[in-house]
Amino acid sequence: MKPDLKPYETKMQKTLDVLAENLSGIRAGRANANVLNKITVDYYGTASPIPQVASVSSPDPRTLTIQPWDASLLKAITKAIQTSDLGINPQNDGKVIRLSFPPLTEERRKELIKQVSREGEASKVAIRNIRRDAMDKWKSAKKKSEITEDEQKDAEKDMQKLTDKYIKQIDSTTAAKSDELKSI
Repeated sequence: MKPDLKPYETKMQKTLDVLAENLSGIRAGRANANVLNKITVDYYGTASPIPQVASVSSPDPRTLTIQPWDASLLKAITKAIQTSDLGINPQNDGKVIRLSFPPLTEERRKELIKQVSREGEASKVAIRNIRRDAMDKWKSAKKKSEITEDEQKDAEKDMQKLTDKYIKQIDSTTAAKSDELKSI
């Protein structure tokens, strides 16, 4: 009976998906509505992401417009954007909030590249924790004589190959995002 790697591979894939989602929120020179996904506003007692309480559009490559469905949210959305780490000051005309994305400065670009690197490292740590959990489970199963030592060693070797595969994918994803930021 060979230990099953499928649940661990699923967890690793979810980690990779979370990384891709987090990296999509890092702006790369153009106006991207994904940057608003992490900014929440209090909507009738519930913290809701801006895209769930407003219509977000991009009239040109450097501008986002946010039109709340409930006009009473204008001030709350403006305040949430100001207090976020977005680094953009919103303009509120009473009906629509405009976000003008300036071209990235060299300093901001380096800061964003460091952020990409931190996200990648956090994902690698998560992958390694998944590997550690699997290894601990197999050691425990070996102690209880549920699997043989050879099965444990084979499972650990397969798990290491799986871990290496996902670490490489994380490295290539973060490198692509860093290159995108450098080329702006």
